[in-house]
Amino acid sequence: MRSAFYISDGTAITAEVFGHATLSLFPVEFKHITIPFVETVEKALEIKAQINACSKISGERPLVFYTFVNPELSDILNEADAITYDFLTTISDKVQSELKVAPVPRTHRTHSIHEKNYDFRIDAVNYALANDDGSNLKDYDEADIILVGVSRCGKTPTSLYLALQYGIKAANYPFTEDDMDELRLPKALIPYRKKLFGLTIEPERLAAIRHERMANSRYASLRQCRLEIREVEMLYKNNKIPYLSSTHYSVEEISAKILAETGLERRKY
Repeated sequence: MRSAFYISDGTAITAEVFGHATLSLFPVEFKHITIPFVETVEKALEIKAQINACSKISGERPLVFYTFVNPELSDILNEADAITYDFLTTISDKVQSELKVAPVPRTHRTHSIHEKNYDFRIDAVNYALANDDGSNLKDYDEADIILVGVSRCGKTPTSLYLALQYGIKAANYPFTEDDMDELRLPKALIPYRKKLFGLTIEPERLAAIRHERMANSRYASLRQCRLEIREVEMLYKNNKIPYLSSTHYSVEEISAKILAETGLERRKY
């Protein structure tokens, strides 16, 4: 199997994002290797040796996606037996040409870009944990959004992702059979109708997820899942609650779609 390295003098998140996005376009399987905080010549030489060994063993040159501030480190990796891609320099050169301003390279450059936004994210994560699964209804005034849906449709991971990545305070509330039987919103949610966003899911997928938690139970039966999904979607429509299906999307995609539809402010940069 061919290898793909993601290397940086920082967290390597940028190299990963660009590299993964690029490789996702190609129907080829890769072994992914991420190496952050390569900050010295010695470390760069060590990584170069690792890349060369990988190339020798597999018989195929690895693809190396990297971001470095120090050009000396870049030169070392460029000498490896690999195909190397330097996203940061390629893009910053074009931006410099447009802005007519030279970049000011520094290590750990992404840390504390707007430190206040980091605080937003920590507060939002704490909020999401404290307001998970309808456990705390008294702080809904503070919520940026309240995710609703049946049990195991993806509310909790989406709430946490919105908090951690974007600093959005997301509570989530599970609809019960009583809520859906009468096709009405719980009284606790009525004052916050404009903050509600619904998640749904295909019954077959929901049944599979629930079987992992409570196999062979009524809760996990396909019949029960079909009933709950049909009723919750009718509840969304009757109350004009925007919603989307989580069936075929990752938590990252679900979150992005929610942000696009609601226009919530991202506190990331």
